[in-house]
Amino acid sequence: MDKFQKIKSKAPFIELINIDTDMIIPKQFLTTIKRDGLGENLFFEMRFKEDGSLNSDFILNKSRYADSKILIALDNFGCGSSREHAPWALLDYGIKCVIAPSFADIFYSNCFKNGILPIALDREIVVGIIEFIKNNPDAKIEIDLENQQITLPHKKFKFEIDSFKKKCLLEGLDDIALTLLKKNQISAHEDEKRKTTYWLYE
Repeated sequence: MDKFQKIKSKAPFIELINIDTDMIIPKQFLTTIKRDGLGENLFFEMRFKEDGSLNSDFILNKSRYADSKILIALDNFGCGSSREHAPWALLDYGIKCVIAPSFADIFYSNCFKNGILPIALDREIVVGIIEFIKNNPDAKIEIDLENQQITLPHKKFKFEIDSFKKKCLLEGLDDIALTLLKKNQISAHEDEKRKTTYWLYE
């Protein structure tokens, strides 16, 4: 996966709690194991009307947020079924960071494995950021993972993150890449096993 770079972007918000993975990417789009193309159907039921046309009232459909890399939501984001397609869809759409008061555990973990930074902040702070954006819709937010800092035009916030997860994002290390870091040790172990349990390899 790509290394996480510092982000500066406008930040649309969805002012809802309990946004589940079926809302993020509905079940009818889970027939693929490819990670690309899912962004087209991100928040499908909110982004599109029944006739298939865009819902102009939905915030992600507003032109000012067309290239946004940051999404803000409320409590328990990513709850529901543990579909990895949810972070895939967000990433394919262009979202690299989600800010919310809390996240469902499995979704939170899946974000890191796919190059997305989930930032949990106190609810009061998240609500304050949303109110600021309402009054300043063209304002940009900067996310600095290295220094664990969120910068608004008028204020800065620190955020907490597990040091190992932070390292993986900064260095672009998913589970496969982490395994490959141990390639020499794995090869040495296999060579030793071929000597001591040679009959398994005949």
